[in-house]
This record gives sequence, structure tokens and C-alpha cells, in this order.
Amino acid sequence: MPSVVTRFAPSPTGDLHIGGARTALFNWLYARRHGGKFILRIEDTDRERSTPAFVQAILDGMTWLGMRWDEGPFYQTDRMEIYRKEAERLLAGGNAYRCVCTTGELEQRREEMKARKEKPRYDGRCRNLPPEASMGKPYVVRFKAPLAGRTVVRDMLRGDVTFENGELDDLVILRTDGTPTYNFVVVVDDASMGVTHVLRGDDHLNNTPKQLLIYEALGYPVPGIGHFPLIHGMEGGKMSKRDAETSVMKYKEMGYLPEAIVNYLARLGWGHGDQEIFSVAELQGLFSLEHVNLSPSRFDINRLQNLNAHYIKEADAERLAALVVPFLNARGIDASPSPWLARAVSTLRERSRTLAEMADSMVYYFREKETDPKAAAKFLTPEIAPVFEEIAEAFSVLPEFSPAAMEASLHAIVEKKGGALKVHQPIRVALTGGTASPGLFDVMEILGREEVVRRLSSAAKRIRPG
Repeated sequence: MPSVVTRFAPSPTGDLHIGGARTALFNWLYARRHGGKFILRIEDTDRERSTPAFVQAILDGMTWLGMRWDEGPFYQTDRMEIYRKEAERLLAGGNAYRCVCTTGELEQRREEMKARKEKPRYDGRCRNLPPEASMGKPYVVRFKAPLAGRTVVRDMLRGDVTFENGELDDLVILRTDGTPTYNFVVVVDDASMGVTHVLRGDDHLNNTPKQLLIYEALGYPVPGIGHFPLIHGMEGGKMSKRDAETSVMKYKEMGYLPEAIVNYLARLGWGHGDQEIFSVAELQGLFSLEHVNLSPSRFDINRLQNLNAHYIKEADAERLAALVVPFLNARGIDASPSPWLARAVSTLRERSRTLAEMADSMVYYFREKETDPKAAAKFLTPEIAPVFEEIAEAFSVLPEFSPAAMEASLHAIVEKKGGALKVHQPIRVALTGGTASPGLFDVMEILGREEVVRRLSSAAKRIRPG
């Protein structure tokens, strides 16, 4: 068995969340760094909220990010018999008991505790109930927590964290319908799957002493456990799973590259000197718990956009052409991957932060865009109309429609008119609808002779006096 076995165990009650993706990434990188194994487990015992669609969303998100699991996905709903047997083992060993208290009784006692300004918790009145007393009655199975002493969590990131056992409740491990609860099944699963390191967000820290007691009662070896801070949103406070922009696949829909998301998530709470850009291979070789930050990290969309811009700039044009097609289709453009599209993409990757921005910038390659009014007023004046016509005529008879040939032709026309005529920006506005674009001759070469001549002639007709 590998010396390191980690796991990611999401609940399929929503899409793969950015925070969950970072948890998965840290576990995946830790396993890869140590030549270990990474397990994917779906914790789907919440039958009311878990759905196949959310399971698929998690699998899709993990696959898109490139985090391939070595085993799984395992589903808790397939392991119910294992949980029931382990619960029976706890009952037989005196480490658990059947509780027949009704929901109404429990609620009444909680209210009484609140009135006395006590911490609401189960009062333990069924702890010593004989087994026959639960016969014919609905019951839950509770874990019998120690009433005194302390439980120490030996956290790999934070050091020792001590909890008073008297503050721990007798938690329910099996509900009345026989389904198990989180703190119980996570211990059984991690132990039976050979997980050696449990790395998760610090929102689980308060669960850990309860789980350690279950490990001890069942005689399981305790894995290494580490808790890292949660990711905070731009406005402070932890990111919510219900916020659409925290869904991993939302970022795919917005035009981010998976390698940018992986790089960014790795840097949210971990670092290696001043380095910002990491390949996946570098992350797998460098990741260590010693360099995980214990302060919360803040999600900054501007930093992510800048990182994504870097990866777009470095990406292969043919790959980008394939990736941008759905974004073009969504804008009503019938596009498909082609060498021509790859050439068009190559002119825009230096100035695009997302694939969505790239698609917006590419529209003029497929159809004439509505001209920016300010640009039209400044550059598309009646005086330029005959110049456009002359340029269109000259371009139509060029032996070859190359940047060098176009530039020489334009230079000749400008020289004939005294050398002071500014034609580049008017041509750019006529062809693209605005004043910002890649190099003009690159744009014209990609548009092609016929389309350039047509657009210049059309612009001349629109702005000619009368």
C-alpha cells in the first residue's frame, strides 16, 4: 500500500465549489508529491438533497481541472451494510446506545437548557437504557462520548488543539431509519479505505474530536489530520456554496482555462517563495503542508483574470480555437475549429483575459459590427470616402493579398495625396467598428481580400456626401 493515501469526499448537494476544488487540489497534490494514492468518495447519505445531477457536476468539475482520481468514485449509499455492522460493534462494546427520546422531548429539553443559559445538548438519559427498553419503539443509535477528560487533535498544520470531552455531545450515528450520519461514516470510510492523511477546511475542526473518539472506540489507526483556513470572498467572510460564481464549472462557462484555475487555487493558501506561475508538474513536485498559510485567503477575481490572461497568451492557437467555438456559437456565430480560426485567435490572445472576451473581440471577423458612434464621428468623415474607394480598387488588383503588399499599396496612395493623410485608423474603424484591434494588416489578411474590399466600399457609400 502507498505510504500516503488522501481523499476528496464531497457531498453531492450542489456543484463543485471553489473551496471544495481547492480541498481536492491540496489532497491530490499531496498524494502526487509523495507518490501516493488519491481517492474520490461521494458522501451521498443526505438522500433529500443529494442528486445524480450534482454527482455528475462534481465529476465534471474534477475532470475539467485535470484531477484524476486513482480509486473511486465510491458512494456511501453502496456501503450501508458496512456502517450498520460497525454500529452494532459499537453497541456490543458498550460504546454506543439506543436512544428512544422523541423529537418533541428533545426540543423541549433544549429550550429548558437555553432558559437556564446552558449549552443545548443531549442530556444522556438513555445512556444506560437496557436493550429491551427500546423494543418496539423508534430509536436512534448514539455514540457514548466520555464525560470527562480531554481529546487532543494533533493537527499537522496547527499543532495540538485540545477539546474538553465534557463539551462533546453524544452524537447520533444512526438515524431512526437506519441511515448513518456524517461523523460516523467518515471515520468508517477513511479507515476501511486506508486513508493515511485527512486534509480539509477548518470548518471541520470541531468535528475532529468526535471522530477521534470513534476511531479509538472502533480500534482504527488514526490518520494524519490537517485543517487549512477557508477561502474568503471579496467582501470578507467565507465563500458560499450557494453563490453561482463560486461554482467551478461557472468559471469554465465564463471562459477560464483549467490550468489557470488550478494555478490560482494552489496559490490560495500555499506558496513557494515569490513564484506565481506554476505548471501542474511543478505543483506536484513542490507542494508541501509546511508552506500552507494559516490565515484565510481572499478570492480576488482580478488576480484570477490576470493569471488566465497569461495562460491564454501561452496557449496553443489551435487549442484556443477549439475552446472559443462554443462562445462564438453563443453569440450567434456559426463557427468551427479551422486553421483560419486559429489564425484569428492568434491575433487576439495577447489582449484577452477570458475566452468570452476573445469571442466578443472576434465578432468583426465573422460579420460587420455596429460602428462605435464616437469613432465614426472622428474617423469616418465624408472626405475619407473617395480614399476608401481608391484603396478598395487598389487592393482588388494586388497580385497577392499579403501584409507587405497591402502596406506598400497604402503607402503609395498616401504619398500620391501629399504624404500627410492618416488612413490606418479610418480603415480600422470601417473594418472592425472600433479603434482597438490587433495589427491592421493582420486583421485585413485574416478577413481576406473580398471582405476587406466589400467593407471599405460599403463604408464609402455610407459616408459619401449626399
